[in-house]
Amino acid sequence: MHEALLSLALTTFFLLGSPGPAPLALAAVGASAGVRAGQPFLFGILTGLLVAIVASATGLGALLLSFPQLTKVLQIGALVYLFYVAYKIATNDSGLTELSNQPLGFKDGFILNLLNPKAYAACIAIFANTNIPLDSKAQAGFVAAVILFLVAIIVDTLWLYLGGVLHRVVKTNKQLKHLRVFFASLLVLLLLFVTLSSEII
Repeated sequence: MHEALLSLALTTFFLLGSPGPAPLALAAVGASAGVRAGQPFLFGILTGLLVAIVASATGLGALLLSFPQLTKVLQIGALVYLFYVAYKIATNDSGLTELSNQPLGFKDGFILNLLNPKAYAACIAIFANTNIPLDSKAQAGFVAAVILFLVAIIVDTLWLYLGGVLHRVVKTNKQLKHLRVFFASLLVLLLLFVTLSSEII
């Protein structure tokens, strides 16, 4: 039992924690606005993931991804929204001590993960390969969903805090602007790579 739970936790950690566009967006928001201002974006990301977990656990996620055209639409929607996220990060002109623009918030994070096919694909893969020795599949699925979500909270929070550490190191508004542009550019480059290689976000 303990081995199965540990295996599930590690698989989830590496699957959701890999440096893809969504984790990088979290780090970018943390670097741009700081951890506290980035928390609503984090909560939105996690809420969107919760929708993907429930959809995958009930079979709706698999049904959703079984339509290639719909999956493609979601991919394009997620890419467009991530480009918008990069734009918002790069053009945020808030200083170190004041916010002149609203940072990315709950709605932005929620929409991002709601449209993210990788979130559904990752959840489906995790549920499909879960071997938790419990009396029923429903119980095993519930335990897997709880572990998946708890690990996601840890992983996504770490990405936000990684950006937050960089935000704290910055001493001037000019350095902060350069940091925002750097992260936005990094996100755009990653998105272009994903687009050209036709990978799922």
